[in-house]
Amino acid sequence: MTINRGKLMQCPWRQIATALMTVLATAGIAAAQQSNAPLGSPAATRAIDGLQLPAPEVPFGGKIERNAMQSTPFWQPRIAPPNGAPNVLLIITDDVGFGAPATFGGVIPTPALDKIAAMGLRYTNMHSTALCSPTRAALITGRNHHSSGFGVISEQATGYPGYDSVITKDKATVGTILKGNGYNTSWFGKNHNTPGYQVSMAGPFDQWPTGMGFDYFYGFMGGDTSQWTPGNLFRNTTQIYPFETRKGYNLITAMADEAIDYMSQLNALAPDQPWLVYYAPGGTHAPHHPTPEWIKKIEDMHLFDDGWNKLRDTIFANQKKLGVIPQTAELTPWPSDLLKNWEQLTDDEKKMFIRQANVYAAYLAYTDAEIGRVIQAVEDAGELDNTLIIYISGDNGSSAEGTLLGTPNEVAMFNGVEVPVSAQLKHFYDIWGSEHTYNHMAVPWSWAFDTPFKWTKQISSYFGGTRQGMAIAWPKVITDKGGIRNQFAHVIDIAPTILEAASIREPSVVDGIAQSPMEGSSLMYTFDAANAKVPGRHLTQYFEMFGNYAIYHEGWMLVDKVTRPSWVTAGPQDVNPAKADWALYNINTDWTQNHDVAARHPEKVKELEAIWWREAKKYNVMPLDASVVSRLVTPRPSSTAGRSDFTFPGRMTGISNGVAPSILNASYTITAEVTVPEGGGEGMIITQGGRFTGYGLFLRKGKPTFVWNLFGLQKVAWEAPDALAPGKHTLVFDFNYDGLGAATLAFNDFSGIGKGGMGELKVDGAVVAKQKMEYTVPLILAWDENMDIGSDTGTPVDDAAYAVPFPFTGSIDSLNLIVNRPVLSDADKARLEDAMKKASD
Repeated sequence: MTINRGKLMQCPWRQIATALMTVLATAGIAAAQQSNAPLGSPAATRAIDGLQLPAPEVPFGGKIERNAMQSTPFWQPRIAPPNGAPNVLLIITDDVGFGAPATFGGVIPTPALDKIAAMGLRYTNMHSTALCSPTRAALITGRNHHSSGFGVISEQATGYPGYDSVITKDKATVGTILKGNGYNTSWFGKNHNTPGYQVSMAGPFDQWPTGMGFDYFYGFMGGDTSQWTPGNLFRNTTQIYPFETRKGYNLITAMADEAIDYMSQLNALAPDQPWLVYYAPGGTHAPHHPTPEWIKKIEDMHLFDDGWNKLRDTIFANQKKLGVIPQTAELTPWPSDLLKNWEQLTDDEKKMFIRQANVYAAYLAYTDAEIGRVIQAVEDAGELDNTLIIYISGDNGSSAEGTLLGTPNEVAMFNGVEVPVSAQLKHFYDIWGSEHTYNHMAVPWSWAFDTPFKWTKQISSYFGGTRQGMAIAWPKVITDKGGIRNQFAHVIDIAPTILEAASIREPSVVDGIAQSPMEGSSLMYTFDAANAKVPGRHLTQYFEMFGNYAIYHEGWMLVDKVTRPSWVTAGPQDVNPAKADWALYNINTDWTQNHDVAARHPEKVKELEAIWWREAKKYNVMPLDASVVSRLVTPRPSSTAGRSDFTFPGRMTGISNGVAPSILNASYTITAEVTVPEGGGEGMIITQGGRFTGYGLFLRKGKPTFVWNLFGLQKVAWEAPDALAPGKHTLVFDFNYDGLGAATLAFNDFSGIGKGGMGELKVDGAVVAKQKMEYTVPLILAWDENMDIGSDTGTPVDDAAYAVPFPFTGSIDSLNLIVNRPVLSDADKARLEDAMKKASD
């Protein structure tokens, strides 16, 4: 056989090989997003105008004959961002007050945040929405939180456009936009922007990170999780439980490892492709879960021994030295009518509260240290110079959700249960911060960590709830190293900033859907040292959360005075939140909202009030709703909505609370047909929740047992006296609820929830255990746990009875759950309506 070398040289594959060698020869060139390869070759790239995503394909530019030897191939050019487009590392921590990190005057060491501030700029006038989900929705969309469907957290969604926790298709995220322009996009850590009623293996997945423009997701679904045993952890859309096999696992470290490994792979496989890494650790939202080593480091520093009053003084002085507040700024007064002064406490209270603060501080320092590892990995890869790093310290102010005393179990707090300091000292002091607590600190610490401002998370009218420290670095662009910027800014400004930095246009159409314009404004103008003191461009911004609201406009701020302390989450709420009691502040001269001048400027009050209602209408803020925890039980359109009879297969795990049938405030019957093997049965039949609250029906040493764990503080158990013999059996747990149910909440009345009831455990038709529960869980089970059938994921409902996963050794032939929810009579409704009217009057 004779080879015609001339024809070989004309073969299209020769062209492909030549192009491939070109790629290999230039692979080491950093940030070379646009290649010089001929159009149609495998190495070709193209920039797009970005107005339509995904961009239309270019016409086929090759030649097609009958014979491939006479044809010319043509590959679609890969879309690449404009030359010089930076990598983007977008970092946001959780529940961190302005005065907590050392970078903004606090006493808690945050060297990673310090490093970004030293390489770039510190922003002292950055604002959140005062709550987790809403801030994050605004951050990734560039639109206000109500515009993005997140007027509240996803677990409290209601059926109104501003509150349904759905980011509509006309509001593409920054992930979608960058991905469409050739970026690799990933999301690590907290995802609080998927509707809770869509977190299941059945999807839909379009509101998950991978459906919102992020190629890769490793993190937890929902508001928070145990960092030791994260039962709501996912890789993309698959639930994972790495803590079951990895000793000493902590998610704060694990997600840093994941992000570093992922970036390393990107840099190796596609060194010319810029990336967006959205990095959102759970720290420092409760539970505060640092490692023991970090707790010891902070305890040895004795940062909090003098109490919260002196801590505020120290932070305030530090802030003035650093220049992160004006020298004329005033420290707002301590609210002695609401919170105790340190000198009023007993020695036991001081001991417990210092422990709470040490563990919180350790958690913040630990979280920042792991962020530092991620930043160091970027530097070690040689990518730091052209990486835009945005580090936002907190998605709202410091959290007051720990009650006035602190709590070893945040789930208890949301259900209205307080744990006395004496019980904390006796049972939880030494294990505070371990996997056996879901801990949170006392409110006065949270107030102190918001120094110099008033109030805390959940309060949107005062800066204690909304002011966040932020640092931005982009070494090759920002030359004013260590500079400070005081221009008013809001999280909706971040997405426009990223797009301008990448020279990428905001799209008009995405997936065929016309886009609503972003509502923020870019902060790129502040990167220039010449603009350090120019007026800000974000002139007007509304705030609203739980019926508390404010309007910022051109240096003035009109605020609705606080009527519900942020730590009071249950009980009757103001039934007419639209009726404001206004206070007015001139922020130009009163940095901390310390002097109400409404009486001196009635015309300004009138002007700003009109602007508030204009903005509220424009951005889907209505209807105003002052309720808080009662929204947790709002009916939502999950796959279980409207159903009362549920049949499950023999084994099924990972059913999230958002889609699992709720048995709270209702009568219910669980019927399990099981087959016990020779040698006896053992294991979980059905459970929901875990160590910090939940229930379970299981066999222990062969004995049928039903347990209710009430916030880790009490366990109520029904146990059969005898083990089951091998063979088929019918197990029934029947509970008869005493109250009127959650329907009373529609009348702003909590009397129908959390009541007791009689429970019976039956084996093969015979009652083997019967007792009354004096009270039940009123509002929510442990949100980072699941409903499981046939085994138990997460944590046990009874640590003394078994260890997870506790698989059932026999077979579950059928499992049925019937929920019988109370129905209000006409007389009940009339009585509740009358009571609500009287309260309103």
